[in-house]
Amino acid sequence: MNNKKIAVTMSLLMGGTLSFFMSLLGNIMSGHFSLPGFIISFVISFIISIIIGLLIPVRKISSSLRHKFLFSEESMGGRCIDALISDLIYTPVIVLSMIIFACRMAEKQGGHIPFLPYFGKSLVLDLILGFILILIFTPIFIRLVVKHK
Repeated sequence: MNNKKIAVTMSLLMGGTLSFFMSLLGNIMSGHFSLPGFIISFVISFIISIIIGLLIPVRKISSSLRHKFLFSEESMGGRCIDALISDLIYTPVIVLSMIIFACRMAEKQGGHIPFLPYFGKSLVLDLILGFILILIFTPIFIRLVVKHK
């Protein structure tokens, strides 16, 4: 498996994992969890994460920052920088789109979600969740992907 295939596979695995947990958290936070709502938000989130992964060179950005701070890729500092950069690029876009989707769905059903408070709370919680998930799952997925090389 060449580097491009590894990057695409990692993007799919991480995008799927983050989308799953963020969609789950968002639906639970809404107060009315529904399986269709969860599935729709997961699919939208996953598509957005794939688009971001294709358009933004997250790996190059975090690598550059790691080198600037003299961290190796395997060090905890390096892993934290990688997780932080990924989290700051992916999470705000995904949360924004999910909140817009939730507000529109609530309006269609005759309800209302206050955008700013819900966005702020969701963004903070998802940034924390995203950072932790990226920190935990990236090394696991890298080992799996490279093992199948």
